[in-house]
Amino acid sequence: MTPATSFAQPDAAQIAADVAHALAEDLGSGDATAGILPAAARARAQLTCRDAAVIAGSAWFDGCFRRFDPSVRIHWLVRDGDRVAPGTLICRLSGDARSLVTAERSALNFLQLLSATATLTADYVTAVAGTRVRVLDTRKTVPGLRLAQKYAVRCGGGHNQRMGLYDAILIKENHIIAAGSIAAAVAAARGLHPELPLEVEVESLDELEQALRAGADRIMLDNFELAQMCEAVERTAGRVPLEVSGNVNLQTIGDFARTGVDFISIGALTKHVHAVDLSLRLQLD
Repeated sequence: MTPATSFAQPDAAQIAADVAHALAEDLGSGDATAGILPAAARARAQLTCRDAAVIAGSAWFDGCFRRFDPSVRIHWLVRDGDRVAPGTLICRLSGDARSLVTAERSALNFLQLLSATATLTADYVTAVAGTRVRVLDTRKTVPGLRLAQKYAVRCGGGHNQRMGLYDAILIKENHIIAAGSIAAAVAAARGLHPELPLEVEVESLDELEQALRAGADRIMLDNFELAQMCEAVERTAGRVPLEVSGNVNLQTIGDFARTGVDFISIGALTKHVHAVDLSLRLQLD
């Protein structure tokens, strides 16, 4: 679960697959409305962000237009990870008018969602400034867009927890119940996948001690009260990193961070997003 440290995007094939799916569900058998435009009409367009935001998702935006019409030209005035004020012009486009209006919605859907994720992440990162805490995402993502949203989290200054069920082990309550104990669950996981980082979610200080004895690489404090977090930090004494999860919002995260924990994971980064308001205005040449 080593946090990411760059804005590295999913590979081009993944972006292309996301774009292909988005265009397929929107276009179906074809754009029935775009046909009202003259067949040879050329146009220019300007994309404005109406909100204060952190921009993310330009590759998906570009991909929608270029998959539909490779001749569309796009000139970005900002980069992913940039903060913009309301009213900021963020890119210009030119090309076939029908192409611009047909690909518009799919492109904006990606950009408004991913920028929303980046913006919310940046708010949480700001709230823990001056502490040691790294803000993490979770697996609570929009189905089919996990890699895109996790990229957006990085654009907002956050870090990625595990990408899925395959690249790290997180032993939670139901795993412990099924295995019989924290020790048994950890032992079984180590036997199956000794190469993977292993985290244990605990719900009490007693379970914290069990996870420490079992040799967890990281321990998640699930829905701990503030005083319990402080006690957990003291008992752990830096032996393993501690992650906080549950009851995290912009009002509580600062206090949680100041307890001395290492990570705070927040499902809201990718599931409680409010789309950034974007406006694409066309002008015929």
